[in-house]
Amino acid sequence: MTAITSLPRRAARFGGPTYDERNALVLIAPLATVLFAVAVFPILYSFYISLYGLKLTRPHRVPFVGLENYVTVLTDPQFWEAVGRTAAFSVMSVAAVAVIALLAALLLNEEFPGRRVLSAVLLVPWAIPYVANALMWKWIYDSNYGALNGLLYQLDFINSYMVWLGDADKTLALIANAFVWKEVPLAVILLLVGLKTIPADLYAAAKVDGANALQRFLHVTLPALKSSFALVIVYETMMAIRHFDLFFILTEGGPGDASHVVAWRIYVETFRNLNFGLGAAMSYILALATLALAYAVIRALAQRI
Repeated sequence: MTAITSLPRRAARFGGPTYDERNALVLIAPLATVLFAVAVFPILYSFYISLYGLKLTRPHRVPFVGLENYVTVLTDPQFWEAVGRTAAFSVMSVAAVAVIALLAALLLNEEFPGRRVLSAVLLVPWAIPYVANALMWKWIYDSNYGALNGLLYQLDFINSYMVWLGDADKTLALIANAFVWKEVPLAVILLLVGLKTIPADLYAAAKVDGANALQRFLHVTLPALKSSFALVIVYETMMAIRHFDLFFILTEGGPGDASHVVAWRIYVETFRNLNFGLGAAMSYILALATLALAYAVIRALAQRI
C-alpha cells in the first residue's frame, strides 16, 4: 500500500506530472478547448482584425495598417461625443441603481408581513431577458398607445399624448430608466447579502452608545457595505458602458444622434458600414477603458475598506 501511494510522489520528484495531474489535464482539456474557441480566440482574432483595413465592401484588399485604426477612432470628434453620452448614461444609471438598490435592500432586511412575496416580485425584472425588457419599455413609451402616456393622461398630468423617445433631451434618461428597472434586482441581492453579514452586536453596541437610526446607518451599515457597494458599482458600470440592447430596440441611436453611445457606434461602424477593422479597434478601446475604470474604482474603494 505504501509503495502504491508513493508512485505519484516519485513521479513529481522527477519533474513529470503525477497520475492525478494527468487525469486532471485530460478532464479539463475539453472545457479548455471550448473556452479557447468561444472566448480566447475571438478576442485575439478581433485584435488581429483591428490592425488591418478590413472592409467587406472591398474584401479582396485588406492592407495592414497597424495602429492607424486606433488613431482614426481617437481623433474622431463623433467618437468623443459618443463617449460623453456613454459617460452621462453610465453615471445616471449607476447612481440610480445604487441608491434604489440600497433603499430596497434596507427594506428587505427588516421583518414585516409580505417580505418574502416582495422579494420574489423584485426578482421578476432580473428574470426577464434583455430583449424582452427593451420591447416592453418600447411599448410603455409608445406615443400612440403606450402605458406611460395613458397613465399620465388619466391622472391629468399631460393634456395630450407625448412622443417620449422623440425628444433628444429626454432620450438618455428614458433609456436609463429602463436599464435601472432591469438591473436593480441584482444590486439589491448583492447589497442584501452584505447586510446579512453585519453582526447584530454592532447595532446593539451603537444603541447603547446612544446612536440614533441615522447614526447607526452612517457609522455601522455603510462602512460594512463598502465591499458590496464596490462590487455593485463596478459591475453596473461595466454593464452600462457596454450596453447596446436598449439603444438598438428603443431608439436605434436616435432621435438624430441623441443616443449615439460608443456601443451603438461600434455596431454602426461594424455591421452597417462593414468596416470591421475600425469597429474592432473601437471595441478594444471600449474594453480597455472599461477595465481601466473598473481597476481604478476597485483600487479607490479597496484603500477605504
